[in-house]
Amino acid sequence: MAHFTVTELTELAERVLRRAGASDAAADTTARALVYAELCGLPSHGLARLPMYLEHARHQRVDLRAEPRLAAGRDAALLVDAADGLAYPACRLAIDTAIEHARRHGTAVAGITRSHHFGMAAYHLEAVAEAGMVGLAFSNSPAAIPAWQGRRALFGTNPIGAVFPRASGRPLLIDMSLSEVARGKIMIAAKEGKPIPPNWALDAEGQPTTDAKAALAGMMLPFGGVKGAMLALMVELLCVALTGSQFGFEADSFFEGAGNRPCLGQLFWLVDPGALAGNAAYAQRVEDLIDAMRLDEAVRLPGARRDTLREQALQQGITLPDGLAGQLRDLAGDGAA
Repeated sequence: MAHFTVTELTELAERVLRRAGASDAAADTTARALVYAELCGLPSHGLARLPMYLEHARHQRVDLRAEPRLAAGRDAALLVDAADGLAYPACRLAIDTAIEHARRHGTAVAGITRSHHFGMAAYHLEAVAEAGMVGLAFSNSPAAIPAWQGRRALFGTNPIGAVFPRASGRPLLIDMSLSEVARGKIMIAAKEGKPIPPNWALDAEGQPTTDAKAALAGMMLPFGGVKGAMLALMVELLCVALTGSQFGFEADSFFEGAGNRPCLGQLFWLVDPGALAGNAAYAQRVEDLIDAMRLDEAVRLPGARRDTLREQALQQGITLPDGLAGQLRDLAGDGAA
């Protein structure tokens, strides 16, 4: 295993992206988001994604120099065009602008169109919590889950996130995909040649499989059966119908270098608690619920494990598999003559 400080790993990721031709904004926002995932103990959404992004750029599936822009808006609603670029600069623009709108109007919704993989939903919501607002995040993704009782992948794993700031202490931060497990975990298992549990996925013939590579060629299973499938449907409609993006079944797999531009959609919804019951009432009610949850010693608050892992990583650094670390150094040109 290779060991890095957070600064070293962030700078390495930035060098990789800049050497590949990424703009400063794309390099900065993408590196920070991927290192955040490593800090939170989610390597499936971390630096392992970076070589994939560069393969997409090589096949013109994503534009590393694209500049997101505000494409439409009215009062508390706005649309950001990611311009077929990496999602992270577009998400920063959407969140920053939505915070400004929510301060004026009490709420704001920001959609993103022509976007790419947006990583951890939690990363984008950190800024919302810092602004003292409640936030929801949604993204669709390439098809991986069948409609309920369907026989072909139609919906993405479609991550959702939510953040609830607190008067003191870390915010409640919820981040999950709608498959039984994040597809990135199967990607890691496939790379490492490890089996997966039989309830994670189906193969291309619709049969349960423990073979990670067969699972990537097949379908994910939704969590909670029909309820998970219905939530995936809701996210597709929120992220696509409202933003004019592509459905999951219209986007080629992220796990292949060649393919079409995914043109995915994201949606963020922000609410200023002061515009409703008021900040004091909101803060008190949040703590009342947390106190009730903590009466059961077995209950763990959402995001608590991520917070612990992040604090440890900030102090002790981050380790990457030697193979990935070497690949990133090569991509960055480190040690090249």
